[in-house]
Amino acid sequence: MIDVREYIDTDGGSPLASWFNRLNPQAAAKVTTAVTRLAGGNFSNVKGVGYGIFECKIDFGPGYRVYFGKEGERLVILLGGGTKKRQQQDISAAAANWRDYKRRKEK
Repeated sequence: MIDVREYIDTDGGSPLASWFNRLNPQAAAKVTTAVTRLAGGNFSNVKGVGYGIFECKIDFGPGYRVYFGKEGERLVILLGGGTKKRQQQDISAAAANWRDYKRRKEK
């Protein structure tokens, strides 16, 4: 099993939760299924997008995505979510979150 955790920013918030809580129930169920598959080690719909960030594509609605970083082989940090339309902005935000996570982890 993979340990899947949400990134928490310096204000105590989760960018993933903020995005997820705005989804309709069907989309939320699809995202939950995708995250559950990640936890089970299924990375079949995942690709690297640069900056040490990975994208899990969800083929539903506007093309939902979940962005995450990996700490070794057993820890996934969920950094945010979005859609195909906002992909570049979402990747940039996830990369900033990943840099912040790694910086704070070192301290």
